[in-house]
Amino acid sequence: MAGLGWQELTIILVIVIIIFGAGKLPEIGGALGKGIKEFKTQSGDEEGALSSGTTTTATRRDEPKVIEKREIRADEI
Repeated sequence: MAGLGWQELTIILVIVIIIFGAGKLPEIGGALGKGIKEFKTQSGDEEGALSSGTTTTATRRDEPKVIEKREIRADEI
């Protein structure tokens, strides 16, 4: 898949201006920027929460598991 060049980006910008109008572009850009900023903040919070060593309610038990030994006869296969 090829990357977007300046020609493609110009065409996309013209289509966006036609659809939304020039007056709405700053509003759309601001909303997009706020969304990206919030996403980065939330993803950073999740990484921090995982790496900070917070306790969870889940406990891990490393108990040995009992496996029953049973002989299998040839007629059971």
